Amino acid sequence: MAPEENAGTELLLQGFDRRFLAARTLRSFPWQVGEAKLKDSSDSELLRDILQKTVKHPVCVKHPPSVTCARCFLSELIKKHEAVHTEPLDELYKALAETVMAKESTQGHRSYLLPSGGSVTLSESTAIISHGTTGLVTWDAYPGAVEDTVPFPPARTVLELGSGAGLTGLAICKMCHPWAYIFSDPHSRILEQLRGNVLLNGLSLEADITANLDSPRVTVDVAMVHQLSAFQPDIVIAADMLYCPEAIVSLVGVLWRLAACQEHKRTPEVYMAFTVHNPETCQLFTTKLAEPPRRAGIRWEAEAHHDQKLLPYGEHLEMAMLNLTL
Repeated sequence: MAPEENAGTELLLQGFDRRFLAARTLRSFPWQVGEAKLKDSSDSELLRDILQKTVKHPVCVKHPPSVTCARCFLSELIKKHEAVHTEPLDELYKALAETVMAKESTQGHRSYLLPSGGSVTLSESTAIISHGTTGLVTWDAYPGAVEDTVPFPPARTVLELGSGAGLTGLAICKMCHPWAYIFSDPHSRILEQLRGNVLLNGLSLEADITANLDSPRVTVDVAMVHQLSAFQPDIVIAADMLYCPEAIVSLVGVLWRLAACQEHKRTPEVYMAFTVHNPETCQLFTTKLAEPPRRAGIRWEAEAHHDQKLLPYGEHLEMAMLNLTL
């Protein structure tokens, strides 16, 4: 196989494994490129490679996605195989049979391979709305917002507002190695899942006396107003929280209170990364930042969104990043 062809195959396999492990939608997979390569292939070796990079990937074997996700993916893969090959591939049918026999669960995993090595794995609800909240799942847009919050110097204390399933914080802890990281969310069920995901990724909670001193000091908390000054964060971040007016009003209220706590101290750097779901929602956020209780308001400026594509997310999504001055 020519070097160019080898490189193309590796990119194709990477496209499959990153999307499958992250439980992305079927339409996001590089099916067209895969079909073209299957037609040019005289045997089923490429299918075997795709199988090894997806359902048989070591991360997937240890932390499998939902049964439905695996079953739909394998059904589509078999359909592509049968369209170009007359001989069945036993490994594909055996893998599908295993998913048919497997018991459905209310929890599944999403895993994100990091460019620095290793991965972040999240245990999530298989339902979009569970326990009265949407925070128990990672939305398709969320990894794009995460990417803009990742690059910052280590040896910092970071407070994250609205941590959800924990993708942002876990990626930062593994890639940027902050001194301390505080996950926060107002929903008790989300906090419970967050603690589980922290431990799932080999990090220790601050109360653990056996914690690795080389790892960040991790706290999972509600982050009540009276606690904000005690946290003394160097950096405050929030990813993809501008999804409805109620959430925006609550978020801006927390930012104002945080600013009031820091009157005699160096104010933290504040970064808001989000998907532009609609311009009106974003406009509401910037308008609320300028309103009282402080005459000058909270100043902000837009940061350039980078296109590194560290994590798989929808290519059509418009991402934005704001740097706030409290």
